Amino acid sequence: MYLGIDLGTSAVKTVLVDGAQRVIANESRPLTTVSPQSGYYEQDPAQWIDATFATLDALKASHAGELAAVEGIGLSGQMHGATLLDASLRPLRPCILWNDGRSAAECLILEQRWPALRATSGNKAMPGFTAPKLLWIATHAPDIFAATKLVLLPKAYLRLVLSGEAIEDVSDASGSLWLDAARRDWSDSALAATGLSRDHMPRLVEGCAPATTLRGELARRWGMTRQPVIAGGAGDNPAGAVGIGAIGPGTAFISLGTSGALMAPTSRIAANPDRAVHTFCHAIPAMWIQAGAILSAASCLAWIARLFGVGEAELLAPLGARPQAPSPVSFLPYLAGERTPHDDPAVRGMLDGLSHGTDRGTIVQAVLEGVAFALADCRDALADAGIAIAEADVIGGGSRSPFWLSVLANVLNVPVHRFVGGETGAAFGAARLGRLAVTGEAIAAVCTRPERIETFEPDAELVDSYAGRLPAWRELYRPRH
Repeated sequence: MYLGIDLGTSAVKTVLVDGAQRVIANESRPLTTVSPQSGYYEQDPAQWIDATFATLDALKASHAGELAAVEGIGLSGQMHGATLLDASLRPLRPCILWNDGRSAAECLILEQRWPALRATSGNKAMPGFTAPKLLWIATHAPDIFAATKLVLLPKAYLRLVLSGEAIEDVSDASGSLWLDAARRDWSDSALAATGLSRDHMPRLVEGCAPATTLRGELARRWGMTRQPVIAGGAGDNPAGAVGIGAIGPGTAFISLGTSGALMAPTSRIAANPDRAVHTFCHAIPAMWIQAGAILSAASCLAWIARLFGVGEAELLAPLGARPQAPSPVSFLPYLAGERTPHDDPAVRGMLDGLSHGTDRGTIVQAVLEGVAFALADCRDALADAGIAIAEADVIGGGSRSPFWLSVLANVLNVPVHRFVGGETGAAFGAARLGRLAVTGEAIAAVCTRPERIETFEPDAELVDSYAGRLPAWRELYRPRH
């Protein structure tokens, strides 16, 4: 038996997977995000631990026998968050999250201090990444910066609590800007540019490699017969790729979680930092992921549901299974700023084209289409790096909506596929990494593609209609910085 734990932004999701790769049970606990001011987003690391322990306590109550047999644990997590620890390994402040935009000025400083940043990391300095956050701390909270002895990404902090060791995998580390993406190792020059050294960093491992073991007292708490191996694990999107078998070139996929991304695994780095394409190490050796990332995806649907005071399912039901035509209303999904292709943390969302005849369904459809158009921007940025998208699998909570997937198929003009359990893809991928760390099996034998349950084909008429709307939608963007 294997456990996959995904420390997301909105929830911790834990899955229990057997040797036949069947999900035996899953548990989820919500997380809350605090926004001290516009563009600032933080979480208390203590709630990550409480939520994770709650999922495991619940699994013990419902599946004690299966949990007792767990041999390996894989972790996945929200990327880029800055968790700062003191000499006693206690958090000094709340974690600054991936969607936080406060460090835009520090990005410019970082690129000036370290001109090789883009060539080495494969990325442009953007506020979401970890390194600029440390420059912001150094300027605005120098006492905290001086007291910082260890900087961890969210899932590495969870691993520290579970195991007592500070270890990170290269996929998550590559979202920090401190990693040499080609060498898959910390860059001393990058660390020096932020006033840090390797002493402030965790030890690095590959995602499918054994990293450490669960503390004995925690294994006893959950009734486990042995101390399970904890794998290197992965950032949430690379873990999602492992979960759907996207481990080689030609296997593009879309993540529709709190944020969104269009990702393509590659056997070489195909960076395009000038258009804010992200370069990440994959969770498996000698592979990388090129990604276009948007800061708000399924969170846009949650936002509009909150405004209308109804559940998301109630909003979506009247739309049916597929669009008949584009909405006459346009939506910019920049509720927390944007990454690809604009790199603009200050831009905000917009509804355009409202009239007395606009109803709820028209607005909801526009919100879904706005996210799809933002992913079309990602597609074009990837194309500039030589990566063509011929089809795409979809994971994340948004994959539950047939209407949304039909919109994506027509906006992107490619077939779009979904799977059973696609909303827990990152946790399932983490469980696969936990298995690989224990068994040493061939990666391709474990990371197979799950059965697709539905394919959404583009409709020529709708493809043309959406292609006609895209240029006008892009004209709505106006930089605010």
